[in-house]
Amino acid sequence: MKVKRLIGVAALTMGLFGILGCGNSTTEVQNPDQLTFVNFRDIRDLNPHLYAGEMYAQELLYDTLVQITDTGYGPGLAEKWDISEDGLTYTFHIRKNMKFSDGEVLDANAIKANFDAIMDNKSRHTWLESLDLITGYEATDANTFVIHLSKPYYPLLTELGVTRPFAMISPKSMKNGTTKDGVTSYVGSGPYKLTEVVTDKYAVFEVNENYWGEKPQIKKIVVKVIPDNQTRILALEKGEIDLIFGKNMVDADAMRKFKDMKGFKTDLSKPTSTRQIVINTTKPGLNDKAVRYALQYATDKKKISEGIFYGLEPAADTLFATSVPYADVGLKSYEFSEEKAKSTLSGAGYVLGADGIYTKDGKPLEFSLLYNADSVTEKNIAEFLQAEYKKIGIKLNIKGEEEQSYRDNMKAGNFDLVFNISWGTPYDPQSSLSAMRRPVYGDFAAQQGLADKAEIDAAITEILTSTDEAKRKDLYKFVLTRLHEDAVYIPLTYETNKAIYNSRVQGVHFMPTQYEVPFKDMSLSK
Repeated sequence: MKVKRLIGVAALTMGLFGILGCGNSTTEVQNPDQLTFVNFRDIRDLNPHLYAGEMYAQELLYDTLVQITDTGYGPGLAEKWDISEDGLTYTFHIRKNMKFSDGEVLDANAIKANFDAIMDNKSRHTWLESLDLITGYEATDANTFVIHLSKPYYPLLTELGVTRPFAMISPKSMKNGTTKDGVTSYVGSGPYKLTEVVTDKYAVFEVNENYWGEKPQIKKIVVKVIPDNQTRILALEKGEIDLIFGKNMVDADAMRKFKDMKGFKTDLSKPTSTRQIVINTTKPGLNDKAVRYALQYATDKKKISEGIFYGLEPAADTLFATSVPYADVGLKSYEFSEEKAKSTLSGAGYVLGADGIYTKDGKPLEFSLLYNADSVTEKNIAEFLQAEYKKIGIKLNIKGEEEQSYRDNMKAGNFDLVFNISWGTPYDPQSSLSAMRRPVYGDFAAQQGLADKAEIDAAITEILTSTDEAKRKDLYKFVLTRLHEDAVYIPLTYETNKAIYNSRVQGVHFMPTQYEVPFKDMSLSK
């Protein structure tokens, strides 16, 4: 089964779900119980223990032990939990009388079956520190689930609260007790169940009558697949869809168009993640901090923000926005100054050649910037920086590769400079920093040229295992300051979540988890 297209709210246009028109009028009769949503692609594989499917769809179907809220951790499948004084044992008290949407009992034994399936594919989840620290788990009775750790790990509740991979699927959906080889159906205990799918066209979600929580007000959600941005915008304007939501689903032109349009609303979230360039400190030239500083000074982030994103992605001063927990540590941003970039290079012994490129010991400052060829945005930024860096005497070659090749080269460290995005809320800062210690993405390789790499890694490890809040804050300040002063990252803009929707949709807001769409909080005006 897979997600597909948006339906329902249209009129006069052969309504797949019984939309009516009146005479020759274009007035549409909208279903008060149905929300029509849109996505640029199919829902794909909704196995919650793998990573191919659309997260908003998985979050409609599945639950986790805890929920991540604006104010911290809240009850999920566990109504409460206890943490031992040494931080090594978590005891979750599971709600009673819960069922999956297929009627299967959801108790501590079902949760253990899910953990068995997740741990059976442990190598797939190496980005999660918790998987290495879990030494055991058990259902001590039908309503008690216990996790044992080898070391304290403060982000455990965060990792248990995000959908992948710790969401719970009905054991009946597993293949031979595991999920690593796929599932037979997408059955969870969330607020909705998947009732119909036409691949690459649409998917239909309806209220799960077995849901343990408060039933959503919107009874049916139809997700229409519309790959083209302009077609999505036109469909919204015509009333064929109700809601466009997501950081990559809405462009600046659309936000401006609908901002003051009668019958529609627009919303913009606080920063969710950071768009950045990673500098490989092992490469000749880039192993010189002066060169990395010059690149920082030569990057006009304000121009990128306003010229490419029309201000919808604010210029980024630091690796994480100050609104991210632990990230407001008083770092001074690198000012944009071509003159300062040039003087930094000159002061470090680089000589400007007749071709306008700085050299040292006969070697020109010439680097390549790797980008995802599927991303028009990255290509535009790359071309802009190519022209900008030339002004300060650095030759930048730009190279686009298809996504898998791009990711493989990034992970292997086969780059001078490469685009990347931080992991975002609620994963950051802990998940992005944790991943720096191993070859998950390009960070590990890029940092190998740092004299203080071992010290940074040790501090990150201590952050993740410390139970002392004050100490953790100090360690975060230390790590973020070191990375900032080492100039390994060029933060470009802060990504934001965006929403455009019909005014009849009530309760639209942004969640701590950036990929979650709060359908269960929404309602439709009559």
